[in-house]
Amino acid sequence: MIAILDYGLGNLGSIANMLKVIGEKSKITGNKEDILKSDGIILPGVGAFDAGMTKLNDTGLTDVIKDYAASGKPVLGICLGMQLLGERSEEGNMTGLKLIPFECKRFHFSDEMGLKIPHMGWDIVEIKKDHPLVRNLTGTQRYYFVHSYHAVCENSNNILMSCDYGYEFAASVVSGNIIGVQFHPEKSHDFGMALLTNFVQMCRRE
Repeated sequence: MIAILDYGLGNLGSIANMLKVIGEKSKITGNKEDILKSDGIILPGVGAFDAGMTKLNDTGLTDVIKDYAASGKPVLGICLGMQLLGERSEEGNMTGLKLIPFECKRFHFSDEMGLKIPHMGWDIVEIKKDHPLVRNLTGTQRYYFVHSYHAVCENSNNILMSCDYGYEFAASVVSGNIIGVQFHPEKSHDFGMALLTNFVQMCRRE
């Protein structure tokens, strides 16, 4: 069973529905016992960085997530949930979960580039390294994005997937059993389904 963390932010139902389609049981929960006994956890999220960290702190989930991460079982952060895995963000003043060494920066473009913020819609990603999350994902990979901030990693080894929007940025980050994706796999149809299927397989192997 995969626990989808409920802290008041995120597309919880959409994630649960896609997991159901691929045959995986999930539970939307903020309960510590349910989370710690699950095979993997998904940290979703939409909205602002400080609002997300405030919700995690207020619900007691900050320490639960860190304890779970230390167990070695798979953790997947989606969109804001990915950003919360890092050190901090230009969007706010609070400290993140600090599970992967990166900071979030706002997109900065010259007026001549004519690019809008947020980066929104379907875009192509490039797989940068081998990892169980991206294994057997062949051909052009396209996912759905909605974000104004992106991860800047201290070490390029933490970049699993990249995307180009004005310049190359990290579309997915990884450190051991901790993974984050800036895009929304639950909104990315067959591409997202294949990626979440790989995540489920990671959870079942643990």
